[in-house]
Amino acid sequence: MAVHMVGLGELKVAGSGDLLVAYGLGSCVAVAIYDRGRQLGGMAHVMLAASQPGQPVGQPGKYADTAVTALIEQLLAQGAMRFALEAKLAGGAQLLQLGRAYNWLDIGARNAEASLTRLAACRVRVAATDLGGNYGRTVQLDPATGELTVSTVGRGQRVL
Repeated sequence: MAVHMVGLGELKVAGSGDLLVAYGLGSCVAVAIYDRGRQLGGMAHVMLAASQPGQPVGQPGKYADTAVTALIEQLLAQGAMRFALEAKLAGGAQLLQLGRAYNWLDIGARNAEASLTRLAACRVRVAATDLGGNYGRTVQLDPATGELTVSTVGRGQRVL
């Protein structure tokens, strides 16, 4: 089984027999979209909620608003069926506790909200989430099953 790391701002698509992994998510959100019937899945490692209007986007996986669209397009190009797409998300933590006056700095919450909003706009059903909190995560997507394994230090592992 080949393991493909999805780094900051990247997005990748893989099929059965491969795993997609994003390490050390803090405020970043892993958006995993898959077609279980075709055993095809993809993951984006979203760093920020929105790209700048009118500015070129070098890494579509970096922003929630461009990552979701680009990931769907790549999955469809590889043979996924639009109606069969489902999503699972993890991450979006607030690792620094700065107090209520600084809630606007909660990049993790903004990344999570923007990712969910874009998925809804693209009519992709969200099957499960593990978002928020104040701890980091590492996630692994198995495109053959659609399982997203979320690992945390001191909190164990859970499969979505």
